[in-house]
Amino acid sequence: MLVSRQGGGNYVAESMGSTFSDPLLQLLENNPEVERDLLEFRHTLEASCAYYAAMRATDVDRARLKAAFDTLQDCYTRVDEVSRAEEGAADASFHLAIAEASHNAVLLHTIRGLFDLLKRNVVTNIGGMYKQRSETRDMLIAQHRDLYLAIVEGRAHDAREVSSRHILYVQEVLEEVRQEVQRVARAERRNGR
Repeated sequence: MLVSRQGGGNYVAESMGSTFSDPLLQLLENNPEVERDLLEFRHTLEASCAYYAAMRATDVDRARLKAAFDTLQDCYTRVDEVSRAEEGAADASFHLAIAEASHNAVLLHTIRGLFDLLKRNVVTNIGGMYKQRSETRDMLIAQHRDLYLAIVEGRAHDAREVSSRHILYVQEVLEEVRQEVQRVARAERRNGR
């Protein structure tokens, strides 16, 4: 919550996002293994948000969630017209709407604090995932739809399970991507490149 400036003292951060995400962004840039840690963190955090959102969402929350889901769906239908950045922002906004609907201040502030990091993580992930498996886009559409429906229908346990399966799928595909990159690098080293 505080930001230290060399020679200038300590100040209250303008937003929690800057205090959470700035050091993590630097860590992610310098250590690709931290991507796995972030996905594990998302797995825990987002499953809890989905569970509580399904239990506690109000009509206003469901309307906000529907708008966020519709925006994400629109990105999926306009495949050739949408940038990864736009899709990543829509995906992160959908997960933020879920956190808002959880009515848990700690979960919400944590997600808000990590919002830029989540957007960046989604953008990075989908680029590699779409190249790795042809069915990825369809899987993500179905997973997000199932998550949305479980929440708006108040099925808390299903919402947590769908959220969990979603992140596990992302982890699985990204592990395949990582292994493929390693195989290519080994092959190139053998060929003297």
